[in-house]
Amino acid sequence: MKLLSGKVPALAHDLVEALRSAELIEVLDDEISEVEMDVESVLREYIRSDKEVTDRARDVIATQKRDYSELNKIKSQIARERGFGIGETMPEYLTAQLIEALLHSRHVEEVFGMDNELVVAITPVLRKHLGADEELDAEVKRRIKNFQEGTVAFDVQYRKVQEELRRTRRLD
Repeated sequence: MKLLSGKVPALAHDLVEALRSAELIEVLDDEISEVEMDVESVLREYIRSDKEVTDRARDVIATQKRDYSELNKIKSQIARERGFGIGETMPEYLTAQLIEALLHSRHVEEVFGMDNELVVAITPVLRKHLGADEELDAEVKRRIKNFQEGTVAFDVQYRKVQEELRRTRRLD
């Protein structure tokens, strides 16, 4: 699962809307955009941290002269050491971070839902958005299968093909 920065505003909007419509949070109408920005900040911090973990994994590969095919294994190990959720643990990790942000946001008037109710409302919205990103990710990887994952050439080609697909599918 991969969270793409272009999806952050739409995901934040959908999350806030889902929580408001389920009456799990109370937000004044003029504060909705502020709450969405709070949610966006959590999502953007996740993207930043994920990049940091990936960069650290690449550094380990380079300094230890290991094979780039080990990138995901090393990345998982680093994430686990930092208590950071990637892959299948990503939705659970992000959900916990989002709940924490909502509980401490000065723009949320009241949080009525219990943690488990918030999880039930947040998880499907996350999975919906992350699922679309997963499909895009799989298509990009299929198109550049001749590049070795984890290399600079792979990353450059990945971004290029990803942008092309996002433009043609109007995902931005």
